[in-house]
Amino acid sequence: MKKIFLAIVILQACACFQAQGQSHQKIPVGFIQTPLGGIWLQLDERTPNHRSSFIELAEAGYWDSLTFNRVIPQFVAQGGCPDTPEGFTDPEYLLAPEFDPNLTHVYGALGAGRDDNPDKLSARCQFYIVQHPDGLHRLDGNYTVFGRVIKGMEIVDKIVQVPRDAKDQPLEAITLKVEIKYLSEQEFTTLAATSHD
Repeated sequence: MKKIFLAIVILQACACFQAQGQSHQKIPVGFIQTPLGGIWLQLDERTPNHRSSFIELAEAGYWDSLTFNRVIPQFVAQGGCPDTPEGFTDPEYLLAPEFDPNLTHVYGALGAGRDDNPDKLSARCQFYIVQHPDGLHRLDGNYTVFGRVIKGMEIVDKIVQVPRDAKDQPLEAITLKVEIKYLSEQEFTTLAATSHD
């Protein structure tokens, strides 16, 4: 009887510990530092492969030597690998699309770039942020949206307004430092609540 009681106590303790661990689970949030300021990104759980890929590349420092290489007012701020054939041919850097009807190209949406491949494979190395105030819904179902800006859209608005060349590349490089910050639920809620977007 004592053994049974002890087993029950241990099971209850384990269940309690597990529940506490889940309630204190940290939320991975993207943070892009640019010369014009910082941008905070929510990474959506409904696109697990794109979310994991973004976290992996950020933690590896992949984007830290790259820039926002294509900026167009009323369209997007695009960062990562440039629009060259070489940027879209390495299978290691391609992802199958993860379309969700509830994840659309609204103002501040975070999407994955790609070339015109028929399978609509995303280039892991490239991302963009929708800057058009009304969104870009013509892109829905063609490009994977895997997150959104939760703070810092005023920085994106500044980025797309910088002087640029005929290929929409900024004349002065807008460098990237992309990190993953692990926040508690309370920290995440506070961050989102302080957004003025």
